[in-house]
Amino acid sequence: MANDPADSPAGSPTAELTPSAENRRQVLYWRLLSRIFDSQEQKSLESASVAIVEDLGLPPSLLDPSVSLDSLVQRFPELEPQFRDLDQGAVRNAALVSKLLINVYATGTGPVSAAQLAAWKEDAKWFEGALGRDGEGTLKAVESDLVKRMRLREVLADPGLARSLTPSMSLIEELLRDKSNLSGVALQNAKALIRRFVDEVAQVLRTQVEKTSVGTIDRSVPPKRVFRNLDVQRTIWKNLTNWNVEDERLYVDTLFYKQTAKRTTPAKIIVVVDQSGSMVDAMVNCTILASIFAGLPKVDVHLIAYDTRAIDLTPWVSDPFEVLLRTKLGGGTEGTVAMAQARPKISDPRNTVLVWISDFYDNRDLMRDFESLHKSGVKFIPVGSVNSSGHASVDPWFRTKLKDLGTPVISGHIRKLIVELKNFLNT
Repeated sequence: MANDPADSPAGSPTAELTPSAENRRQVLYWRLLSRIFDSQEQKSLESASVAIVEDLGLPPSLLDPSVSLDSLVQRFPELEPQFRDLDQGAVRNAALVSKLLINVYATGTGPVSAAQLAAWKEDAKWFEGALGRDGEGTLKAVESDLVKRMRLREVLADPGLARSLTPSMSLIEELLRDKSNLSGVALQNAKALIRRFVDEVAQVLRTQVEKTSVGTIDRSVPPKRVFRNLDVQRTIWKNLTNWNVEDERLYVDTLFYKQTAKRTTPAKIIVVVDQSGSMVDAMVNCTILASIFAGLPKVDVHLIAYDTRAIDLTPWVSDPFEVLLRTKLGGGTEGTVAMAQARPKISDPRNTVLVWISDFYDNRDLMRDFESLHKSGVKFIPVGSVNSSGHASVDPWFRTKLKDLGTPVISGHIRKLIVELKNFLNT
């Protein structure tokens, strides 16, 4: 293919551009922007871009978004090394990079087929190979949008394509919403994806929870008066008034011992989860977190999910995968039905923490229940969002009331909730 006579010297993209090369590169990038943002100037930029790529000796199909990178390279093998090594001169690079960006980011609107998703994933591999993984986060965002628009059942019916899907929160939400409509191979593939995602998140959360000490000192049990439990520092401090200046001796009237008795009854954690669709991120994270704490010694974990009805998921609390399969996203919210199930589980208020996960657009009578629980000595932790973004829409009325109660709504990274639970278990 011919070299661009107006390109940078020696084909170096970093060398100073001639005015002609700079103008031609700008045309290609303006076309890129018009393709992504649907500019009114698209038609004239398309014709100008065709003239430029032909003059560069590049095929006009390079400008066709419907042609995948695989197809393009198969028809024009000499392009493969150029995509692999973007060191072809500024104008030629603009044409190659534009192809990569348009195929990956200009995904249009409307339904997405299984074949289209598969083609996009292959183009994304070319993108990462040429430009590195700096755009990994935005690629996941684009894929999430495609997942929401695709014919999910068609994809799940193809084992090969289903395995190629990257488990993400948006994908899990779609799977949970549609699981009742799936059967056979599609249902098995959906379960496999949910299991993969649960295992990945659990591994991350487990590292944050590990080394948690759940044994706490029971102050109600008198310390054993044996030498190994002698609290030397406290004994000295408490007897300083007995210091004799003349003989320079400390006379000890009372010995103090360290308390070593550990809590004999398990700490109880009750997690109540709002199943509304807006809470799926927090629900998935906290369900997995509940299973991790359920595996700790001397911790008794209970799990309740609710919409307009409540279901006790405690028998499956150790397996978040099974819990998620039993959840039903969407519908209304009536927290009082969940409270009716949670209250009987509280036998020792000061040894109980209640984690309530919701956006709190709910029955305001709940506030009286929250106040009563807090007054009884229950450690109450309201959770609006625990994810990577920290974004959450929480009913302003509840947010203010809970803050005034001294139990502000947690939002942000799930580490915040982990810290709260650790503090409870270690007090």
